[in-house]
Amino acid sequence: MLPHEIERESFRIIQGELGKHGFTEAELAVVTRVIHTTGDFEFGRIMRIHPAAISSGVAALRRGAAVVTDVTMVQAGISAEMLGRWGGRTVCDIRADEVIAQARAEGATRSTVAIRRNAAQIHGDIVAIGNAPTALLEALRLVREEGVRPALIVGVPVGFVNAVESKDELAGIGSEDPAWDIPFITALGRKGGSPVAAAIVNALLRLAEAEA
Repeated sequence: MLPHEIERESFRIIQGELGKHGFTEAELAVVTRVIHTTGDFEFGRIMRIHPAAISSGVAALRRGAAVVTDVTMVQAGISAEMLGRWGGRTVCDIRADEVIAQARAEGATRSTVAIRRNAAQIHGDIVAIGNAPTALLEALRLVREEGVRPALIVGVPVGFVNAVESKDELAGIGSEDPAWDIPFITALGRKGGSPVAAAIVNALLRLAEAEA
């Protein structure tokens, strides 16, 4: 089988085994790609997708939005070729000398400082966080306290410290105050990771191409 045939057959198997679900066709495309990336059907149960997430994310990508990531692993996993077709790019400053120095001075994580450093870039563009709960919490603080309005937050940090809490906060923004209602895609609980964040963005890129 050719690579594209293998992927198509894999997606058929996944959707056949997923069973009943409440996802729209576009949401199912995102969830299917995540399951394909991880081999984990639990994502079909734990993923939460804001009603405007797909449309807002696709529209942002098609207008050449940047994707700000928390770590280079997420950045590396996103298709630069597909993103570049729309004039977009990825941004990740976690290794910048200024970020490292500031994080040391503040006793903060580099991912927190890097997200804060890109607040202006995040406004209207996409945030994709797959590793650092502190980066997601900082993005949410920017929303609440500084009025930053991303087109979409992909928040799927993995781990045991603040991962659950940060994703619960992301999923609960709309219920706290409609003014903070930011489109999001997340996976509740401890699971997630850089490959998941990249898979979500890549799925959105394919949806953007399908609509072209």
